[in-house]
Amino acid sequence: MRLISTKICKTSDIGVNNNLFGGVMLAWLDEAGGIMAAELCCSPNMITLKMDEVLFKKPVKVNDHIRIYGQLLNVGNSTVSLYIEARRFCFDTFEEETVCSTKMLYVKIDKNGNSSPINLLVKEKLINSIK
Repeated sequence: MRLISTKICKTSDIGVNNNLFGGVMLAWLDEAGGIMAAELCCSPNMITLKMDEVLFKKPVKVNDHIRIYGQLLNVGNSTVSLYIEARRFCFDTFEEETVCSTKMLYVKIDKNGNSSPINLLVKEKLINSIK
């Protein structure tokens, strides 16, 4: 898996139970996954098609540093499937602890918002990278 984003939990991100609001985490995962999908497909025109079940394993608190990792799972004609995982990073021990994870599907679109095929050379390279 590769590091694709880092975030710091701020007071404004906290919900009623003094934990990171789940919707904020979902936005972080979506943004990070979108960045990775765009880089992989060599196109800024990638949008979220689907997010699978999100498993929130551990709470995130104010000042927690979160690292978001991604891994390419599958490549379709116009889509890429990614595994996205958020981990709390401890500066004192350099340890990471998974706080949540999900699978996401992104689709390449054209200027009209319709699905558009991923460049064949790019697609071939991606397929070879997951073998």
